[in-house]
Amino acid sequence: MHNTANEPLQKTALIRLALATAALLMVPLVAMQFTAEVVWDLADFIVAGVLLFGSGLAYRLLTRKASRTGYRAVIGFAVAAALVLVWVQLAVGIIPL
Repeated sequence: MHNTANEPLQKTALIRLALATAALLMVPLVAMQFTAEVVWDLADFIVAGVLLFGSGLAYRLLTRKASRTGYRAVIGFAVAAALVLVWVQLAVGIIPL
């Protein structure tokens, strides 16, 4: 049976996640207007958006069943660490491939 009670909450969570991603992407967009040191093209914004939205979605999915705050914190740390590792690798290539 389809549970419609959680459906608005899930849609709201996805909308909030999309808005948070857009807000974070505004930082480099605004910075590009004031300095020549930040130079992003459309591909950079797309990759950053996918990484940020994907990380937020992964956190939501992984913590959906976690009832304890400690578990949620560990999952959040792991997702954040993975995000930073991928972001740094794409930005400067820390790990030689």
